[in-house]
Amino acid sequence: MTQETGPAPSKCRAAGDLTGPARQVHLAVLAAFTATGQPPARSDLERLARATGADPDAVLAELAAADVIAFAAATGEIRAAYPFSPSPTPIRVSWAGGPAACAMCAIDALGMSAMLGRPVMITAAEPGTGRIITVDADGTQARWQPRTAVVFAGSAGDASCPSAERSCGYINFFTSARAARAWARRHPEVTGTVMSQQGALRCGIAEFGTLLQPRRVTW
Repeated sequence: MTQETGPAPSKCRAAGDLTGPARQVHLAVLAAFTATGQPPARSDLERLARATGADPDAVLAELAAADVIAFAAATGEIRAAYPFSPSPTPIRVSWAGGPAACAMCAIDALGMSAMLGRPVMITAAEPGTGRIITVDADGTQARWQPRTAVVFAGSAGDASCPSAERSCGYINFFTSARAARAWARRHPEVTGTVMSQQGALRCGIAEFGTLLQPRRVTW
């Protein structure tokens, strides 16, 4: 089945609902990824939170509860700052004058151009085969190679889990709808759907397009 819309947009809305201190820390994390491709250390986040006059533990807990940032249980370091991943993934995104960064999933990658306000190149490896898909995205426009490429948007596990656990690993680029459906048949534990190119791009823009824009926040 092909659908034109994906999961309900949430990251921009969740970020807009953050308190002032949490939003400041969130923006600092995204700025670090944009500049270096990597996140600040937890100690830096705690320092930033204290600079706003807020309790660091409360700020980081708010970011995790809103599912705009996910933290590793063992170390407390960032393991996801959607749309960015600090660890290697099959989906890399690059842009002129910036670092190469890894995306948490295909939808995240497709939202980056609108979020950053610049063209990006997405390079992804198809699950199971390693075949390469590229997408040149510029805002609402994108050029896909191969031309038959699609996105499979899936999820597995508890719906209350963070996106990093529930869905990010199951939202991937495929060379064709046929390849995506074949992968899905081999993974019956994953529930999902094949998305058209335009549907996936629209979903990425809705999810992340305004994430870096200033928003009204409460303190």
